[in-house]
Amino acid sequence: MSALNVKVLGIGLLGPGLPDWTQGAAALRDASTWVDGPTVVPPPQRLPPTERRRAGPVVKVSLVAADQAVAASGLDAAALPTVFTSSTGEPSNCHALCESLAAPERLVSPTRFTNSVHNAPGGYWHIAVQGMAPSTSLAAHDASFGAGLLEAMTQVTATGAPVLLVAADVPYPAPLDAKRPTRDAFGVALVLAPVAAGGPSLGLQLVSEAAPTVCDHDDLDRLRLGVPAARALPLLQALARGGDSAVVMEGLPGLSLALTVTAA
Repeated sequence: MSALNVKVLGIGLLGPGLPDWTQGAAALRDASTWVDGPTVVPPPQRLPPTERRRAGPVVKVSLVAADQAVAASGLDAAALPTVFTSSTGEPSNCHALCESLAAPERLVSPTRFTNSVHNAPGGYWHIAVQGMAPSTSLAAHDASFGAGLLEAMTQVTATGAPVLLVAADVPYPAPLDAKRPTRDAFGVALVLAPVAAGGPSLGLQLVSEAAPTVCDHDDLDRLRLGVPAARALPLLQALARGGDSAVVMEGLPGLSLALTVTAA
């Protein structure tokens, strides 16, 4: 495929020791200053109180990261097409539904079911911003962020319009966590736009499978490997540091994403 090229207009971040992009970028520029700690998820301000109570963890993480990125871009949230990607989806609701189906009554809560579907974060976001733009939700195991990035950059190239990309993963409860360990909640969002816009440039080329770029800090790299959405960390480090750099990221089986970051 031909190389895809876009501009990065806004970034959102939420993860262990990374409460937002402003503080997270400083820690990623100098990884020795990063202080690990449990992810603290603030209430998504876009949602009214009732919806905040109903929303599951992956929805909250997604919306917090998305809000940061859109605010930084200065664009109208309602006008932005979106790509939401997650490997885990909503584990707590999946667990609760399994428990309900294993019980004699087999009674499933409609609210639980509504929040269990993979496009729940996208649905909550577009309802909150009153957006009618197209929305895509996808998953690709550990390559979910890479698959979402490829989809979002393809859409920007095809339509000539900005796209909001949001990736988020949260831990599974026991006993599912034994089959799919996920260290902590992590969310990242990027507002991507055509190359005519300002901001740093991001290029993407699909290549044969190659070793992914690692973080230059052992604990930070363990976070990269411990949460699927955190596979974005090497790219985020490159964006935080500025300058020109190259990053390789996991793609679908047999493929990798060769990324180039060019300073604004």
